[in-house]
Amino acid sequence: MAIEGKDEQAREPRIRLGMVGGGAGAFIGAVHRMAARLDDQFDLVAGALSSTPEKAIASGRDLGLDPARTYGSYKEMAIREARLKNGIEAVSIVTPNHVHYEAAKEFLRRGIHVICDKPLTSNLTDAKKLKKVADESDALFILTHNYTGYPMVRQAREMIANGDLGKIRVVQVEYPQDWLTEAVEQTGAKQAVWRTDPAQSGVGGSTGDIGTHAYNLASFITGLTLESLAADLDSFVEGRRLDDNAHVLLRFEGGAKGMLWCSQVAPGHENGLKIRVYGTKGGIEWVQADPNYLWFTPFGEPKRLITRNGAGAGAAAARVSRIPSGHPEGYLEAFATIYTEAAHAINAKKKGAKLDKGVIYPTVDDGVKGVAFVEACVASSKKNGAWVKV
Repeated sequence: MAIEGKDEQAREPRIRLGMVGGGAGAFIGAVHRMAARLDDQFDLVAGALSSTPEKAIASGRDLGLDPARTYGSYKEMAIREARLKNGIEAVSIVTPNHVHYEAAKEFLRRGIHVICDKPLTSNLTDAKKLKKVADESDALFILTHNYTGYPMVRQAREMIANGDLGKIRVVQVEYPQDWLTEAVEQTGAKQAVWRTDPAQSGVGGSTGDIGTHAYNLASFITGLTLESLAADLDSFVEGRRLDDNAHVLLRFEGGAKGMLWCSQVAPGHENGLKIRVYGTKGGIEWVQADPNYLWFTPFGEPKRLITRNGAGAGAAAARVSRIPSGHPEGYLEAFATIYTEAAHAINAKKKGAKLDKGVIYPTVDDGVKGVAFVEACVASSKKNGAWVKV
């Protein structure tokens, strides 16, 4: 975070963190652990790292966890840690989607803050039930839509809120990848197997995995509320049960229109998240592969490049920047921003203090919207691309 914010928070004791999932062979668990430690706000002290007790114990040993606090199940961990004098204060849930609801419920009901990977759940029914549990709990719920943590994404959001683009007319967002171009799930590749399995992932494939990121980013930056959509989903790889490509038309409240494309069968794209927003006074463009730069074009004027911590960058971007301009700051740092925003919120809650209005993180409400987006896409596509209310 910005130097002054980081120093202020560094004086707080580290938050005792547990983790559900993220054991051997898991990708996103390691990312969460790095993000949690980057700004020195959390200390991983417990875990239920696998659905198999033997793997959970082995993974805990590899991470140097106390064997007495390495658990065979998340329910066992929630019960015991809630009773310990120095039990965990927060938990990261980094499992496949179908586990999110039950795991989060166990910790929220015991007053333990939850930091959960996206999408919120594998279906809208569970998403709404989880929102009810979160609303009734005294604990916080943070959803790790990590792309909202990039400084220039915060810059774009601030500019739109300030009216620099005028009334928003058009939003175009895309998120293409190529790693599922072939049926790699049939080779037993762990990350592909669960993401293409409806029982674990839910009804959305690319829409749930990366489409939710694109949709969340568009909503976060513009502040617009989605009203309805028309979607055309495909499973191009033979035998694949979930979509691997989606074209979605968007209608927002207030009249703005949008287009969203997500694909995991687009050769040449490793992680091509990009967003463009156009209003009556100008337009902006941000590309995740080159995240320290934001293009801004006031109508009728030359295109302008705004750099992270450079001339023209505002307070919202500076607040979540760690290093001077000209030094790349990327994916892990953006992920860490969500964790540090969570730490700000958790520490403020512990002290009964008012939370700084600059602290922003995705909530359970954002998660419900994301799952509703996926299910609306599937419903629309089944109706040959008919418009569906979200």
